[in-house]
Amino acid sequence: MTAPSIILTRLDVQRLEQLIDRLGDETPGVEALQTELDRADVVGHDEVPPTVVIMNSSVHCREQGSGKDYHLTLVYPKDANADQGKISILAPVGSALLGLQVGQHIDWPAPGGKTLKLELLSVEGQPKDGGAFTL
Repeated sequence: MTAPSIILTRLDVQRLEQLIDRLGDETPGVEALQTELDRADVVGHDEVPPTVVIMNSSVHCREQGSGKDYHLTLVYPKDANADQGKISILAPVGSALLGLQVGQHIDWPAPGGKTLKLELLSVEGQPKDGGAFTL
């Protein structure tokens, strides 16, 4: 399956490249994140549709097999907290969500080797300034 096209903000790309540079290629999730950055259409914050997942966006997804809904927020690694639905950009589902548009689907590698198919139903909140950031 071909990955869907994605849109990212210049600010998010700059911040994520700083994160990658700081962490190094050996850190789990960095390679997948770099792949996403490399294939993205990069635009200014004022050009991002409200239906696109950017950093610190809150989203509503549905797993197609079970119909289970997920409310997630895409965050930098230091802010990740699975119990609060805060998903690190370095987690497989985190880098897959980045830049996704409402109506698009991603494959979510689940424990036990299963792959779940998630559909992005809505972007519930999208910070126009990219949200809080510290390295």
